Amino acid sequence: QVQLVESGGGLVQTGGSLRLSCVASGRTFSSYPMGWFRQAPGKEREFIATISGGGSRTRYADSVKGRFTISRDNAKNTVYLQMNDLNPEDTAIYYCAATRGSYNDIQKFNSWGQGTQVTVSS
Repeated sequence: QVQLVESGGGLVQTGGSLRLSCVASGRTFSSYPMGWFRQAPGKEREFIATISGGGSRTRYADSVKGRFTISRDNAKNTVYLQMNDLNPEDTAIYYCAATRGSYNDIQKFNSWGQGTQVTVSS
């Protein structure tokens, strides 16, 4: 399995922006569709965005469409999540994930990072 390490979380005010990064180990990064998920206190983990191995196809949750952008740099084994116009409901631990399946098959993401905390103050 691929090893994933997230970074970039922190405390930001409402309306602010953050960019999360996730670096993957291994030499076959481009073969893995990647995704970002989040889990808020007392809630189940939810899908945020996914991207195909080549980066040409993406999918977003309705709650973040138009505010968040997922991208990847396969030369750097890194996937990003640019988050704009943040609000307190975005407060959660954000996880990077990988799959050998389709970027569209949310249930098949099975390699996870340790998570990075994002806190949005009002």
